[in-house]
Amino acid sequence: MQDDFERIAALRKELEEANKQYYELDQPRITDGEYDALMRELLALEAKHPDSVAPDSPTQRVGGAVAKEYTKVRHLEPLLSLDNAFDAGDLREFDRRVRQVFAEVEYVVELKIDGLTVALTYVDGLMVRGATRGDGSVGEEITANVKTVGSIPLRLNKPVAKLSVRGEGYMPKASFARLNQEREEEGLSTFANPRNAAAGSLRQLNSRITAERKLDYFAYQLLSANELGLNNQIDVLNYLKEQGFVVNPEYKVFHDIEEVIKYCEEMAGERHRFPYDIDGLVIKVNDFDLQQELGFTAKSPRWAISYKFPAEQVETVVEDIILRVGRTGVLTPTAVLQAVPVAGSTVSRATLHNLDNIREKDIRIGDHVLIHKAGDVIPEVIRVLPEKRSGEERFFEMPELCPECQSPVLREEGEAAYRCQSISCPAQQREGIIHFVSRDAMAIDGLGPAVIQQLLDADLIKDAADLYALSFEDLVPLERMGQKSAENLLKAIADSKERGLAPLIFALGIRHTGVKAGKILAQTFGSMEKLQGAGLEELLAIPDIGPGMAESLVQFFGMESTERFLAKLQEAGVKMTADISARPQIFAGKSIVVTGSLERWERREIETLIEERGGKAASSVSKKTAFVVAGEKAGSKLVKAQDLGIAVLTEEEFELMLKDES
Repeated sequence: MQDDFERIAALRKELEEANKQYYELDQPRITDGEYDALMRELLALEAKHPDSVAPDSPTQRVGGAVAKEYTKVRHLEPLLSLDNAFDAGDLREFDRRVRQVFAEVEYVVELKIDGLTVALTYVDGLMVRGATRGDGSVGEEITANVKTVGSIPLRLNKPVAKLSVRGEGYMPKASFARLNQEREEEGLSTFANPRNAAAGSLRQLNSRITAERKLDYFAYQLLSANELGLNNQIDVLNYLKEQGFVVNPEYKVFHDIEEVIKYCEEMAGERHRFPYDIDGLVIKVNDFDLQQELGFTAKSPRWAISYKFPAEQVETVVEDIILRVGRTGVLTPTAVLQAVPVAGSTVSRATLHNLDNIREKDIRIGDHVLIHKAGDVIPEVIRVLPEKRSGEERFFEMPELCPECQSPVLREEGEAAYRCQSISCPAQQREGIIHFVSRDAMAIDGLGPAVIQQLLDADLIKDAADLYALSFEDLVPLERMGQKSAENLLKAIADSKERGLAPLIFALGIRHTGVKAGKILAQTFGSMEKLQGAGLEELLAIPDIGPGMAESLVQFFGMESTERFLAKLQEAGVKMTADISARPQIFAGKSIVVTGSLERWERREIETLIEERGGKAASSVSKKTAFVVAGEKAGSKLVKAQDLGIAVLTEEEFELMLKDES
């Protein structure tokens, strides 16, 4: 038994160090698979010895606690809101008021993350409470949910008697896009923007759901900082980093308001380059003595102001509303728009999600509408401009029959979605095959939607497993297929047989089961046969596998059609086991950035090569970047790497590293 406790201590230490390397230092030293294996071992040991579970154990991040209700929490100090500035004139007026008191002043400018304020309390170095802002004086306790956010430390690096931290909980754009896609496929209502998604996730009664949403956190404020000998905002940011918090690195110091104004204007044009939403900048007087002298109004501090970016909303016309039938049978209405530029790209379509959304916004065919990109990612209709109606606009009605197969369309009770009721619907089959061959699934290059449609129309395939029976003679007659294209496609299909278990699980299109879940399941079970035989309790015991996913897996693998489909894949020689031979971890602990147009690899392929070898494929260059792989037309990331003196490799040089790894 003593060995168990020693192992528990060792596992906690190793996982805590892994979290530090990942969140604080941006230099992961172990792979996701290795991390998950350590976490599973610790969960098993703590289940065996429940008295050993500590409040700061890494296992407390996985979620699962269900709260009966929210407890009200009174904040030690009110969480005041900031006054807003909307243009240069507002900023100059703010500066004028400050300089009436102080002739010389230093401003710290930080990004205004579009999330929600989360207040954290630490006692003797341990995180004991997380709370929402609420009305500024009283918030709601969300401690169990906050613990699931990996960038929030459960234990401080240097324990102090009490510490109260303020920061922003947010949902990264990638998490937001994935969450909305999953909800749309499930027939659930989607979130309007990452801020709403983050707020909804942190206020879940079941913290396991919060854990699945992949939220993040930036710390930016410390109460009673002067008691710790901290004299200004820069000192606070540095202290927070020392204590294990993630601080947004994009802050700058200015001595002149005109420099601040110039920076605000620059950042308004660069706001889309970040992997999270920002809606402005926060300008603060750096020195705490000056802050105290300037004081507060009833609602906000006089020493800080929020500069709000102009809203990026564009007017266009809804030319039509069409329906797409997804692989789960959900009919999703999509607005066909007059093409307009929005947030860096041309938009001609926008999902309308469901009929309820269309009715709520009163969207009609022919309407003039305002659109934007939710989370700078998803084109969305904000509202209609009814004053521009001519009377020729038409209401959209959901059909009684599926537009693809003429089968009945029904709306199940409690769902926003309308679904085609036929499991033989060609649209569902087509979408399922498109998903099966996609990059993160079986990655069959050259097999796009048009080719798949031709194969279905020619009755050459009925499902994705039939792809492995295609011959050269089948492919050559297809439109735009030629001899070379047919040979390349057959090679890509053959190569996909070796993709392995994790991509195959994702390729099956099981409800709620994404790329990461595929990796977790592959690492846990090792073979499709063992996964097929897993029961509900066995699945629920796996970290990151929630009730919805577990039930979907059991239901999917319990169907005769699934068994027949997998048998066809096995007969075709598709690999149904996970790789047991580990790659040499030549990039362990290294953060690597890939930029520019690549010739040898697709972006996802080179990122996989990096991750398989223990590295992290990062999206931005920082001092912690090990090296940059630069292709043609590499832009600002290459310039930043050169400015920082970071090594820049060509694709050829990177390939040589892979050849030398043994």
